[in-house]
Amino acid sequence: MNTPVAHPPIRLKSDRTPGHPWIWSAQVHKPEARIPPGSVVEVRDAKNRFIGQAFWNGHARIALRLLTSNPAEAIDATWIAARIHRAVQLRRELLRLDDASDAWRVVHSEGDGLSGLIVDRYADILVIEYFAAGMWKFRDTIHAALLQHFPGARLYWFAESHVQKQESFDCRAADVPDAVEVHEHGLRFHAAPGCGHKTGFFADQRDNRRRFAELAKGHRVLDLCCNAGGFAVHAMAAGAREAVGVDMDAGILDIARANATANGVTVDFQQADIFDWLRAAVARGEQYDAVILDPAKLTRDRNKVFDALKKYFAMNRLALDVIPPGGLLLTCSCTGLVSEADFLEMLRRVALNAGREIQVLEVRGAGADHPVRTDVPESRYLKAVFCRVD
Repeated sequence: MNTPVAHPPIRLKSDRTPGHPWIWSAQVHKPEARIPPGSVVEVRDAKNRFIGQAFWNGHARIALRLLTSNPAEAIDATWIAARIHRAVQLRRELLRLDDASDAWRVVHSEGDGLSGLIVDRYADILVIEYFAAGMWKFRDTIHAALLQHFPGARLYWFAESHVQKQESFDCRAADVPDAVEVHEHGLRFHAAPGCGHKTGFFADQRDNRRRFAELAKGHRVLDLCCNAGGFAVHAMAAGAREAVGVDMDAGILDIARANATANGVTVDFQQADIFDWLRAAVARGEQYDAVILDPAKLTRDRNKVFDALKKYFAMNRLALDVIPPGGLLLTCSCTGLVSEADFLEMLRRVALNAGREIQVLEVRGAGADHPVRTDVPESRYLKAVFCRVD
């Protein structure tokens, strides 16, 4: 047997188990000697009891990212490769995602026990996003392990500039790959990782697009903050009567139109601010039987959650004015800092303000390729609430 490598110890200020894989800088005693960012360390509580092994970063708000509570486990290339194998196995063997799509999340950070790493698949492109110096140090191992499972894949890796600054690592992004066509439940969509608009395709809404399309058959559909038009295209392909998509971004609407054409459906995509567009639609007396409202993330700042909820309220309140009694509303939030409870409370206040009854039919999230650990509830960032409005 290999003897586990001895790692520098980091002492917590508390003698209680953290209960979360992230440990903030204010919760630890600063080590006497400098430990390079991204190093594997041994975590001990205030009574010197072993807690686990973690990535250390004395420069970041998240000082420790716990990886395992097993002192005998070696955090090395073999460990990383085994975790990636487990993540791929979940998606291919249990979830059978290849049967539904060639666009899915391969690694979901804490959800797959790989804190600081996200990997998304778009056909033959793997997009690798680094959030932690520790994972960046294992980049060669990560890339090799992924290519074992996806032979011949094109790898595109990056880290946001603010992440690199906070985590103290320098990630030079790979060359941006050419755009690719992906497939979802038999439909075709454009994906362009690294070219703005994030990718032009959000795989986390895969199951919600299909469910909305089932409910929207025969109805007049309005897709607000439509991005690349996934909901509208799915709805029309499933038998919706007509669909309108609204977004502020002219570039993404060109992609949306191409997606509609690729699938042989007609959607009226319009460039506009949704508030202005909805007010004009209300003035014209327009009504839509099935409305999807899926805005981009509204904040990353905990101090601005209340402002985000106010904006969600305004959007949803205005959307109700174009929905007739008995109509369908799918309202979404991908702002992780906004909890499901707060989002549902916002809807309660919308209904009260409008004098309408909102029946919540289903509350869904991202697909099962975005697993959520029970001790990291904030990683369940997506809320998708299917409602009937009377």
